[in-house]
Amino acid sequence: MYDSHRPGRRGVSVAVVRSMDDLARVIALRASVYMAEQACPYDEEFDGNDLSATHLVGYVGDEPAGCLRIRFFADFAKIERLAVRAEHRNTRLAFTLVRAGIELARVKGYRQIYGHAQRRLVDFWSRFGARVFEGAREFTFSDFDYVEMLLEAEPHPQAIGLDADPYVLIRPEGRWHRAGVLDWSRIRPVTRPSVDTRVAAR
Repeated sequence: MYDSHRPGRRGVSVAVVRSMDDLARVIALRASVYMAEQACPYDEEFDGNDLSATHLVGYVGDEPAGCLRIRFFADFAKIERLAVRAEHRNTRLAFTLVRAGIELARVKGYRQIYGHAQRRLVDFWSRFGARVFEGAREFTFSDFDYVEMLLEAEPHPQAIGLDADPYVLIRPEGRWHRAGVLDWSRIRPVTRPSVDTRVAAR
């Protein structure tokens, strides 16, 4: 779900950001939604967390149309910065992006997914199982009112843990299900052993 985009594909799809070009798409999307439509100041929108997060880009056909940011903490993942361009809000892209973000967090082993919902969007987030929990705080930033929400997810049957194949753990983010460039490098012989065999043989 979070790795469904292929060039030329029709309909709605999602990709994990893995390049600076992908990140530029995210920046453009969020600038068009939050800065242009909601008059969010630049420093509040680009808050210093983008390089420590995982981003998803949603496509309609080959056109970047929406994005989502996920940050990972010890016991929970935080979904945030969902943005869909105005001309694509009549699609299911927002729903697809959120479901993809939840699925990616579950595959990484997270069972608690936390978020700050604008008060007017609580019903939207409730559709995914998120709820305003007991003791949830209300607060404001960037001129909107927010409330804390929490989604308790079932563990993913193939969640990645310490027992995962080491090659799985070094694959690109969100592509744990297919061999990566370092998988293919193992066919080369070891030419730089970590122990000098001449010394070890003495």
